[in-house]
Amino acid sequence: MIVLAGDIGGTKTNLGIFNVENNQVQSLIEATWNSVDFHSLESIIEKFLLHIKEHSHEHTEDLDFKNACFGVAGPVTKNYCQLTNLSWDIDGEKIKQQFNWDSVSLLNDLEANAWGIAALQQDDFITLNQGDEQAQGNISIIAAGTGLGEAGLFWDGQQHQPFASEGGHTDFSAQTDKEYRLHQYLTKKYQGHVSWERIVSGMGLENIYQFLCIEVDTVPPAWLAKQMQEGDSAAAISQAAMESKDKVCEQALNWLVYFYGVEASNHALKIMSLGGVFLGGGIAPKIIKQLQSGRFMQAFLAKGRREPLLKKMPVKVIMNDKTALYGPAIYAASLHN
Repeated sequence: MIVLAGDIGGTKTNLGIFNVENNQVQSLIEATWNSVDFHSLESIIEKFLLHIKEHSHEHTEDLDFKNACFGVAGPVTKNYCQLTNLSWDIDGEKIKQQFNWDSVSLLNDLEANAWGIAALQQDDFITLNQGDEQAQGNISIIAAGTGLGEAGLFWDGQQHQPFASEGGHTDFSAQTDKEYRLHQYLTKKYQGHVSWERIVSGMGLENIYQFLCIEVDTVPPAWLAKQMQEGDSAAAISQAAMESKDKVCEQALNWLVYFYGVEASNHALKIMSLGGVFLGGGIAPKIIKQLQSGRFMQAFLAKGRREPLLKKMPVKVIMNDKTALYGPAIYAASLHN
């Protein structure tokens, strides 16, 4: 079945036409745009449809579709979403009417990722903890990127059923004096609630770095300040850390990895993820060596009496960046099979 699928984030919007058969997803045409350059999803869809006409030539009929699904970075209610980190309102029914399609579905972006896992192969993962691979049960998926997404797959005894959550917006919990000072810093910065998303995400890395600069009474070196000003601040910090160019950047990235492990195990325990824990999103593949260093798993397992339970959970990093597109494609096709 030919469908349109989209991964709509605060930073980038990816759209593609896919042929889906039995959870196997074949990409026919894809394109990516910077979300902030557009005022709405509809404006990007129009650009994408024009892109199809310009690049498909005589094969336009092979790309015909009437069903679409978009993974969106925010809570979805009644097929509507107001994106968390972008000033867009997305209404599935309005899009359906505007483009005269048969169906348009919206999924929370992490629920979309959960649907996409079914299309992945063994080499699409890097394992951080082998766990008990014979165990059956719920699956947790947590993804740090522009924000922090969390979702799950409920094991009904025969198959996994994806479900959404907004767990990334629950309260960050400090455990040490230094973490309490970080919490106080962020409480003042955000004038109130400090969520895990403010810690484990691109903005989280920036927050941690800025706090550490205050802690050690320093400022970013000129070359780093320039990179942060001209481009992606979080990417500049993580790159400097991975290349051992700046000690504070290294400390910030190490702390991010630690907090990622803490919150991943929080979520895994809350939904009893014996079926496995998957790290999605854009950050994990880029810092895979840091995740493999042992810091992540040390933090993941540090849950006292429940450490033996956590050891049984396979923990894997999703390395395929198309997962968030595969999921909406599979979902759109599943509605009409």
